[in-house]
Amino acid sequence: MEPISIEGTAKTPSVQFSPDGVIEIKGRSIPENSVEFYKPLVDWLEEYKSNPLEKTKVNIQLEYFNTSSSKCILDVFKKLEAIHKGKNEVEINWYYEEDDEDMLEAGEDYESIIRVPFKMIEITD
Repeated sequence: MEPISIEGTAKTPSVQFSPDGVIEIKGRSIPENSVEFYKPLVDWLEEYKSNPLEKTKVNIQLEYFNTSSSKCILDVFKKLEAIHKGKNEVEINWYYEEDDEDMLEAGEDYESIIRVPFKMIEITD
């Protein structure tokens, strides 16, 4: 499997999806077309799911995301949930800024929808 590496922009997050089991999404997610941006990520996870590592570590550190991105991020999490259901360990680290209640709540909302444990990690400067 080829890794995915996307440089972040003002509108899209930086993405690192590595076949060695480390997945990272960082930055702002307000792309013109969220479905188009996230589709390769969802497709990659679909392929990864057929032969995942024993442990997959996921780091999500978003400053902001729009409504259309939130649906696509949920699609990413649903693929991770399928890996988790396949008896493979999935660790999701949800990072949020110290005063960002909205981002903390967003992480809690995702955790309540998908059945994978989240670790909420507060970023303090």
